Amino acid sequence: MNYREPLSQKVVAISISESDDLAVRGLADEHLRDAMTEISRHLLAMGARLVYGGDLRDNGYTRLLFELVARHRRDADIGDSRPAFSNYLPWPVHSTKPRAYLSALREDLEGIGELRCLDRDGRDMAENDLVQLSPDDFTDQDWADSLTSMRRTQTEVIDARIVLGGRVTNFKGVMPGIAEETEFALEAQQPLFLLGGFGGCAGDIAADMDLLPRTGKSTAWPGREGFSRWRSMDLANGLLEDEVATLARTVHVDEAVALILRGLLRLQEASA
Repeated sequence: MNYREPLSQKVVAISISESDDLAVRGLADEHLRDAMTEISRHLLAMGARLVYGGDLRDNGYTRLLFELVARHRRDADIGDSRPAFSNYLPWPVHSTKPRAYLSALREDLEGIGELRCLDRDGRDMAENDLVQLSPDDFTDQDWADSLTSMRRTQTEVIDARIVLGGRVTNFKGVMPGIAEETEFALEAQQPLFLLGGFGGCAGDIAADMDLLPRTGKSTAWPGREGFSRWRSMDLANGLLEDEVATLARTVHVDEAVALILRGLLRLQEASA
């Protein structure tokens, strides 16, 4: 990677989590993981830096992105010392981990990516200020405030966001995480790539924006009513209206990757 890569100056956030309705669509968790892997791999190859806000589960998306970026760094002949991947951890997530664990993780990520531990207001915390707490020490309001702050902080540093999947039940925060991240991107008029074909929260949002047919059974979740005011042009992602609709419904990873890169490169050319 070098600064002449087409997307070398772009920071792209990946918003993804498990979908409640994958099985209904004839899909499995592996389809979501494969989609994220291929999208991320192509973005890295084009020079983009990736941002994700998530937990540290052994089988979670954070770990998958760590491994993907590490493999890319090994395989690529690069001279760019900037972190290829930034993982933002909200206060209740990193505070339940021992400081030694976080320090070891940072060492493992050296030269690959960075771990950003945030306080309740979304500000970076120094390693010496990290204090381990019990999960029982955090209220629902602590979670909601911390998650919202983390997502606002992300929005300030990224150039585009890609959204797919997302639970609409059993979530923490004022609304599903995918919804809040999507809302912030729309309000900031940031390029937003919405993949609704994998269902979940992204699928609901795509339907509410009239990019997908509405199903007979619809799940209500906090904040959902606000998305019906947005339309395809509000995504500001460099794609034509029919391309936006195609991306919103496709479950074919190659097609999704091609459309995402097409939109980002068009935006790059327009700003040159």
